Amino acid sequence: MQAAGNLAIGILGGTFDPIHFGHLRMAQELLQALDLSEVRFIPAATPPLKKQPVTSASDRAAMVLLAIANNAAFSLDERELGRSGTSYTIDTLLSLRKELGTGVSLCLLMGSDAFLGLPNWQRWQELLNYCHIIVAHRANIAPATQAMSAQLRNLWEKSVSTHAEDITKKTAGTILMQPITQLDISATRIREDLNCNISPRYLMPESVIDFIHSHRLYVSAKAATT
Repeated sequence: MQAAGNLAIGILGGTFDPIHFGHLRMAQELLQALDLSEVRFIPAATPPLKKQPVTSASDRAAMVLLAIANNAAFSLDERELGRSGTSYTIDTLLSLRKELGTGVSLCLLMGSDAFLGLPNWQRWQELLNYCHIIVAHRANIAPATQAMSAQLRNLWEKSVSTHAEDITKKTAGTILMQPITQLDISATRIREDLNCNISPRYLMPESVIDFIHSHRLYVSAKAATT
């Protein structure tokens, strides 16, 4: 049951090019560990710090929908796909706050590597004004604080918690370190394997694999003619 306090919603962004079990398992474990009411998958249209997606926004959204179809607590949020320009997280949080109000805890879900790169994000020091940051890390391996920049370490020291219940006591402002089962699955490797006709079975949902094959995604022009 939802703990007493604020309703908590998870936000999981990414290119999802393609979505795979690493994304889904992380979302499921954080959903349960933090007693979130839902997790919203938000595909980026134009990510600022990554290579541009290989596939179209509509195909990536369709794959997310297929991947989450059997989980009532998961939903697709297409707000970044409908917004022109670069997909900055701060803009998404402002949009969500305008829509949901100030009485909901927003939990931005990310892995340790993404957290270490936070100082490269647009207006990154404002993020905690609008959300909690949930840093998922491998169980029994503490995040490497020595790898943090001085600015990030300062923010971490002021805001960090290891108590999941803290995210419902206020609606933003906490960095929560949460151990999960991390699956070593790479979207880049999946794309490379598909281009070499190597099956991605057991790395992603069968429905997504079927969609990829039926739409001839991640196959180079050369491979497609051989």
